[in-house]
Amino acid sequence: MLKLILMSASALTMLAVAGPVWAQETATEDAPAEEVVTEDAAPEAPSYDASDASTVLARVNGFEITLGHVIALRKSLPENYQSLPDEQLFDGVLSQMIEQVLLSGDMTAPLPFDLQLQMENEARAQLAARVIDNILNREVSDEELQALYDVEVATVEPQPEFNASHILVETEEEANAIIELLNAGGDFAALAQEKSLDGGSGAAGGSLGWFGLGRMVPEFEAAVIGLEVGAMSAPVQSQFGWHIVRLDDKRDRPLPTVDELRSELSQEILRREVVAEIERLREAATIETDLINVDPAQSRAYELISE
Repeated sequence: MLKLILMSASALTMLAVAGPVWAQETATEDAPAEEVVTEDAAPEAPSYDASDASTVLARVNGFEITLGHVIALRKSLPENYQSLPDEQLFDGVLSQMIEQVLLSGDMTAPLPFDLQLQMENEARAQLAARVIDNILNREVSDEELQALYDVEVATVEPQPEFNASHILVETEEEANAIIELLNAGGDFAALAQEKSLDGGSGAAGGSLGWFGLGRMVPEFEAAVIGLEVGAMSAPVQSQFGWHIVRLDDKRDRPLPTVDELRSELSQEILRREVVAEIERLREAATIETDLINVDPAQSRAYELISE
């Protein structure tokens, strides 16, 4: 099936490019230099025969191509082909299907074994996908979203967030000297701008802003957790150097709202429905496995299905 779709797509690409050129050449050769259009010359709407999916559009060596065949193939084409003019796309699809029948040979003959297996796999996959799509495409209600939120989000223990500042220097001696200046009334922000090796926070007076657990190196995080708001640490060594840390503020991280999590909650509700449906079907089914002890390597023994 995939090969057939790709063949159609390839030919339609040529149609998309060549079609307007042919139309332009025809208009240039056949149309008069000037055309006078009167108010009475409105074009008549085309008249079409009644049709349904079983309507035969063409016969090739007795094999019938129906409108249903054309509709199904068009539906399976990539999205960029769907915007082509209907007449152009219809003609291109029908032409390709005629060529496919010609290349296929005797359409009444039994299918090659490997192709039969591929089509069974494809049909099974498509039928299963329809069941899943029917579940995933439904609208999740606000009540369902709120119920899941109350269980999975609202009950989560709030995580702490910290707002801290630091001054980073190379040695412990430098750090102790800065602490002496701070204890003597020195301005933390001014000293951070002057002496900190962390240029980003230094320019902001040492401020690191709000951060949660796991965002800083372990030594720095441990120092922050151990401080009261407004307090300053002794020199703390990390892989970056020596820090003087000040805890400026602390809070519980606010939980996201239902609206902020609407997409994630909806996906989780529908995912659970798919899992539940599979489990329901599994429990009601008779499933037999391990019927023989087969070598997994035989899954790539492609010669077993070749003719």
